[in-house]
Amino acid sequence: MNPALDAPHPIFSNRSLVFALATLCCLFWGSSYPAIKGGYALFEVVRGDIPSTLLFAGWRFTLAGLVLLAFARIGGASLRLSRRHWQGVVSLGLGQTTVHYVFFYVGLANTTGVKSSVLNGAVSFFGVFLAHFFVQGERVTLAKVVGCIVGFLGVLAVNFNPELLDLSFTLLGEGFVLIAAFIMAAGMVHGKSISRTLDSTVMTGYQLFIGGSVLLFAGTVSGGHLAALTPASAALMAFLVFNSSVALSLWSVLLKYNGVGMISVFNFLVPIFGALLSAWFLNESVLEWKNLLALLLVCSGIWLVNRRR
Repeated sequence: MNPALDAPHPIFSNRSLVFALATLCCLFWGSSYPAIKGGYALFEVVRGDIPSTLLFAGWRFTLAGLVLLAFARIGGASLRLSRRHWQGVVSLGLGQTTVHYVFFYVGLANTTGVKSSVLNGAVSFFGVFLAHFFVQGERVTLAKVVGCIVGFLGVLAVNFNPELLDLSFTLLGEGFVLIAAFIMAAGMVHGKSISRTLDSTVMTGYQLFIGGSVLLFAGTVSGGHLAALTPASAALMAFLVFNSSVALSLWSVLLKYNGVGMISVFNFLVPIFGALLSAWFLNESVLEWKNLLALLLVCSGIWLVNRRR
């Protein structure tokens, strides 16, 4: 499939607004880092407990999908899909939500959090290169390659740690994290193709609901367990549901009307925001040299990829 870019949208093709919204999405995803850690504590999910992790994610994504579908219906969108659209949203849900999440969290369980955060930055590289082959009008240029490298250096800076000097590589650890990054990038290209003929909110809602339901089933049958719901855990789950639904629906709209490479490079901001927000919640200093250097490098990378020639 070789979809062309959609006609410019009067709102979602405005570069200043697009950059602001893409940054907002990454801020939402970055805030998930401390929120998920808090959720694991409240729901009593211990590190390495994959079934309970899948169950936790299943509830989060399934509820987020239902929220988006309800919002789309209230807004007047039809939830009825053609056979071709069903095939698209099912493949997107199973790939970008279910399979991606399984690969990432199995990989995370077999490597360090620092390495996972760095390797996950490969999403931007994969997004730029996949768009070159599958999206008409998008080409890999020297500026894009340099921009991705500079942005990746920013991710390395914010995660600077002696652990990074350990160059060991295993398939179930670092390998699975890289596979998850590739699946995420491929999902962006695939989702852009589907959204050309389907409302982005409806597409994302079905994607999350289908993928989340499979995670929910897998976590349940494999023996996953979550602690009883409390006001605190319910509030945190509500935040994560809101976070996922808003960020993913906005991201889908931005991809629909803009280039994959242009938007995917903003993924470098996610670990930056995650580190800054985690430090803030832990009452640590946010204004460390490595954080400021990382932010400068990532912003420079984004500018290089998206600068007008």
